Amino acid sequence: MITISESAADKIKQMLAAEEAPDLFLRVGVKEGGCSGFSYGMGFDDDQHDEDKVFDIHGLKVVVDSESSKYLYGVEIDFQESGMGGGFTINNPNAVASCGCGSSFKPAGYEGTPEKCDE
Repeated sequence: MITISESAADKIKQMLAAEEAPDLFLRVGVKEGGCSGFSYGMGFDDDQHDEDKVFDIHGLKVVVDSESSKYLYGVEIDFQESGMGGGFTINNPNAVASCGCGSSFKPAGYEGTPEKCDE
């Protein structure tokens, strides 16, 4: 369902270790909003729900809520180092459009009204 590169998984594991909380896992999701219709969410969580989908990717526990899973099928998450420290990138095959600032996307069939972009 979700692909996380080894470099992204390694970076996430480093960040998790710095939190010093053994029950934390990576939660990936989407929420309605943003310039194109939906925005991504990615962060640490320790509250898992029965309807969540759970994956083990490179030894990393990844949790996705059931509503977000339909928009994240096939998503690829990567981490790239750069001179300014690097960052995560998300490649979503379900996106038919994305915002110029890169933080939101429009999935096929979305009929909502996007917010104004803050570029």
